[in-house]
Amino acid sequence: MAPAESSDGDGRTARRARNREAVVTALLDLYRDGVLMPSADQIAARAGVSARSIFRYFADVDDLASEAVARQQEHLAPLLVLDLDPDAPLDDRIAAFVSARVRVLSGMGEVGRVARIRSVQQPVVARGLAHIRRALRDQVSVVLGPGLADRPDAERAALLAAADVLCSWEAHDLMRHDQGLGPDATEAAMGLALRRLLAPAPAPVEDRR
Repeated sequence: MAPAESSDGDGRTARRARNREAVVTALLDLYRDGVLMPSADQIAARAGVSARSIFRYFADVDDLASEAVARQQEHLAPLLVLDLDPDAPLDDRIAAFVSARVRVLSGMGEVGRVARIRSVQQPVVARGLAHIRRALRDQVSVVLGPGLADRPDAERAALLAAADVLCSWEAHDLMRHDQGLGPDATEAAMGLALRRLLAPAPAPVEDRR
């Protein structure tokens, strides 16, 4: 009987893993559809499981949120990879950077909105959001920082902080939804703002008196 018992156990484990995966997928899909606070019944219906079973697969809401955050980070990871020549002209680096950044921010979509709402009450979501923000901020520094090497430290830090805000999910969301810009117009606006912000400082005018 041992082999049969083992087979049954393996089947239950595999079924549990499939159902956990289905619940996380359902939750993220609901977020992407604009359902920012889905009920257990909505999640269960999308996942094809019973509402009562959800918390047999997850210890609590934080456990489910943790799995969703991890899945979203896996989804975004390939989009965060940039292969840019650090010695390329600033305009070329900005163009490539902005194109890649808009893809990332578009990929976040409504999940980004949910993360900002839920982070207030769910520490696991707050930590995941902080991780993504830190990765995006580091990317700004790596790609755009070398062009500011000749600036004073305080000025360089301020410019990179401003560039980070210009390329944030929040800025992208405002341009797309509040200002009604399309994807191409959003990318163009972000690129123009970065070029103006990071343009070389004008040479001082000589006093000929």
